[in-house]
Amino acid sequence: MPPLRTLLAVPVSLALLALAPTTSPAHRTVTEPATDAILPLLVTQGGAPAAALLASGRSGAHYARAGHGIARADHFRAGSITKTFVATVILQLAAQQRLSLSDTVEQHLPGLVRGAGNDGRALTLRSLLTHTSGLYDFTADTKGVVPLTPLQAVHIALTHPPALRGRFSYSNTNYVLLGLVVKQVTGHSYATEAERRIIAPLGLTGTSFPGSRTALPSPHGRAYSADGTDVTRLDPRVAGAAGELVTTLADLDRFYAALLDGELLPPRWLHEMLDTRTAHGSYGMGLFPVTLPCGVTVWGHNGRITGSYVRTAATADGQRVLTFRVNTDAIADLRLEPRLLDAEFCPRIQ
Repeated sequence: MPPLRTLLAVPVSLALLALAPTTSPAHRTVTEPATDAILPLLVTQGGAPAAALLASGRSGAHYARAGHGIARADHFRAGSITKTFVATVILQLAAQQRLSLSDTVEQHLPGLVRGAGNDGRALTLRSLLTHTSGLYDFTADTKGVVPLTPLQAVHIALTHPPALRGRFSYSNTNYVLLGLVVKQVTGHSYATEAERRIIAPLGLTGTSFPGSRTALPSPHGRAYSADGTDVTRLDPRVAGAAGELVTTLADLDRFYAALLDGELLPPRWLHEMLDTRTAHGSYGMGLFPVTLPCGVTVWGHNGRITGSYVRTAATADGQRVLTFRVNTDAIADLRLEPRLLDAEFCPRIQ
C-alpha cells in the first residue's frame, strides 16, 4: 500500500493503510504464528463473511481461515493484483527490446490519448507503469460496476482533465492502456501474453483471465458486496487489464515468490520494477513497498473488485510470502491489514 500521506488520493482499488505500533525488533523473538489470532478479526471486526490466508516460506506453507464459505483451493477475483502481471509482461518486452519504457503512449497508440488536456505525446510507458501520467481513473465514474471495452474505458477517462503529470496518482486507466500496448507490440492480448510468459511457466493452474466470463471456475465460494448482496457472478470487463484476474491463494504466493526471486525478469528489469523514485516512494511498477514498524519492507499489491478483497506481500527476496483474502469488497476496520502483515513478517515477543 502506498504511504499514508498519498492514500487520500488513491481510488477504490487500494485500501487505506494505518500501521499499528509495535515493539522494537531488538526485543523480539520468534513465537507461534500470530496471524491465526488476527485472521478471525477480519470477520468479527472487519465485517467479512469469511477470510483466509496462505503464508509460504522456506519452512513450508501455513493455511488458516475464519468464518464459513472459503476453502483453500477456491478461485476468487484478485482485482488490481492484475497490475503486477501486466507490468511483468511490459518489463519482459522491454528486456527483449520490443519496447522502451521511455516510449511515448503516442508511439504505440497513435491518436488515442487526446482531449481535455490529455496528450499521449507527453506520456511515457514509464508514467503509466508508475501511475504518474495524471490520467483520470475511469472507475471513478463507473464505480467499478459497468462492463466496458478498453477503448470505452479510455474514452471515459479522456473526458476529464489530467492531474499534474509526474505526481503519483493511482489510476486504473494507466493499466488499461498498458494492456492495449501489449496487444499493439505483440499482436496478442495481455491475457494471452501473461498466460504464455507467466502462468504456464510457473504452473499457475488456478490462475486465468476470464475476459467476459461471469462465472468463477470451480471450486469457488460465494462473494458478497458490502451490503450483503451475492455478487459471485460478475463481468470482469468492469476492470479489464486493471483488475480482471481470477486466481488462488497458492498461485499468488507462487507468482510473487518467483517474481521477486528473479525467475521472471532479468536483474536490471526487476530493479526497475522495484524503483519507486518516479512515484516519489509510493509505487514501483505494478508493485509497492510497505515498511513495517519492525523495519522490514515487504513488496506486493492488493486488489479490490466487487465481492473480493485480496492482499499479497512478500520479502524483497521472495523467500517469504503472505496472501490473504476476504469474500467481500472491503475490510471495515482498516487497522487489521497492517496488523496481519506485521504478525507475519515481524518476529514476535515471547
